[in-house]
Amino acid sequence: MKKVFIISVLLIATGFSFTGCKSEVKKDENKSVTKETKVVSKKSSAPFAVSNATNDIKFIAYKTTDKIGVAGWFKKVDVLSGGEGTSVKEAINNTEFSIPISSLMTKDTSRDYKIQKYFFGVMENTKLLSGKLMITDDTNGVAEIKMNGIVKSVPFSYSIVDKTFSMTSTMDVTNWKATQALASLNKICELLHTGADGVSKTWSEVSLNITSTF
Repeated sequence: MKKVFIISVLLIATGFSFTGCKSEVKKDENKSVTKETKVVSKKSSAPFAVSNATNDIKFIAYKTTDKIGVAGWFKKVDVLSGGEGTSVKEAINNTEFSIPISSLMTKDTSRDYKIQKYFFGVMENTKLLSGKLMITDDTNGVAEIKMNGIVKSVPFSYSIVDKTFSMTSTMDVTNWKATQALASLNKICELLHTGADGVSKTWSEVSLNITSTF
């Protein structure tokens, strides 16, 4: 069986206005977060398997007009199919996954709750993010992400060094018609998303950074 590394891609992800609602010191908000994603499937005997890998699924979302980054990660991703092969690239290619929104973490439980309720909770059928990873050449790929009842493609770049797969991408949640959800989150976090210029802003952009070491 397979595992999880993904995206997220999505996030990658995904997507998602994960800027949250916590008044944090600015220097702390851009710290990277490294948390291994929980594997729920059985170990595989394949030469390369996502279910046997060490996975790190991170994202950064942004708030205020100064674009202050807030980092987070997903604790759980279920691999539905694929995820095995005779090489790293083959194991990653065509992996289908599902990410429970409840596994989203940002180092603050109140912020996690607000993202889940006031962002994803406003969307259609979005208790889960799901998708598929597809490798297109030696440095690029595409993640198909389903969110808010909509499937969109998210391009990503990747590298493979020894047995480590690393991918980066950026997604814009408005491509999934999440403008209403974004406004909902910004309203509940209005004061904490207000910068020195007096403007409250929650960015629609989310950066993704995912690694899987086999």
